[in-house]
Amino acid sequence: MTAADGEAKAAGGRRPREQAFWARAPLGPGGDSLDLLTARFDRHRYAPHYHEEFTVGVGVGGCEVIDYRGGRVDAGPGSIVVLAAGEVHTGGPAALGGYAYRAMYPLPSLLAEGTATPPHFREAVVDDPELAAALRAAHTELSGARGRVDPLEAESRVPWLLTALARRHGAARPLADRVPGADHIARAVRERLADELLAPPSLAELAAPLGLSRYQLLRAFRTSTGLPPYAWLAQYRVTRARAHLDAGLRPAEAASLVGFADQAHLTRWFRRVLGVTPAAYRNSVQDAGRRRGADSRHDGTRLVPLLTHGGPVGHPVSHDQGGGRQ
Repeated sequence: MTAADGEAKAAGGRRPREQAFWARAPLGPGGDSLDLLTARFDRHRYAPHYHEEFTVGVGVGGCEVIDYRGGRVDAGPGSIVVLAAGEVHTGGPAALGGYAYRAMYPLPSLLAEGTATPPHFREAVVDDPELAAALRAAHTELSGARGRVDPLEAESRVPWLLTALARRHGAARPLADRVPGADHIARAVRERLADELLAPPSLAELAAPLGLSRYQLLRAFRTSTGLPPYAWLAQYRVTRARAHLDAGLRPAEAASLVGFADQAHLTRWFRRVLGVTPAAYRNSVQDAGRRRGADSRHDGTRLVPLLTHGGPVGHPVSHDQGGGRQ
């Protein structure tokens, strides 16, 4: 019997699961990138090592034991682990059954955009269920997207969440929340995004002429509009795509004309904003046009139907077509 067979027998007959997947997400058009790790280990133990970036991980199963700063760190499901750049550490299972986690490796600057001093964490384990869920969701989307997530979206979400981590649980002094001139900043950003619809600038490129960090720009834009820039841009693109669909273009054609990566990208946002797919909306508009033509031939009048959620009253639009979430 091999050692692996013995371990499998001890684990109830199954062979150990040792899985690790790396991904890299761009942060902004032409900007830096973020490395992401999804791991599930039954018995793997890391040798002492360090990273040039911070390690920000979220436990998703089992319990991991980490040797760090001369002590022992226990990290279970839902906990956030923050390991400083350059700090030597290990990692391994706390008990039979292994451990699973998701980790991202941001440069220290990504955690310092909303603070006046460099990020520093006295404790390696953070208890913040809301932030842990948000970090895990962002990691899942960015690591599994295979290029489908807009770089501007990634650049908006990651610094926002990491700054929240540093401000809530780090020892650094936070910058003031209020950014003067938020409405002026938001207007300037909206105008530039609308002008550069097909190849939008990065957050860093938007922030630099205004003398702001990315976090400050996000704070000002959210304060003024209630949305991050990528969400505003997506909704503006949906509005423009809707006009193209009204004119008879196919969803794939409309998607390319307004800057969405493909028809699937358009569909996801179209459903979020209007509750229906582009195809269903286009069909309803065409059906309404045919009915108007028939009615005009019958009585010589021109009827203009009211619209609700993109579909004419009396002609409901199907919500069963296509993917995406509301």
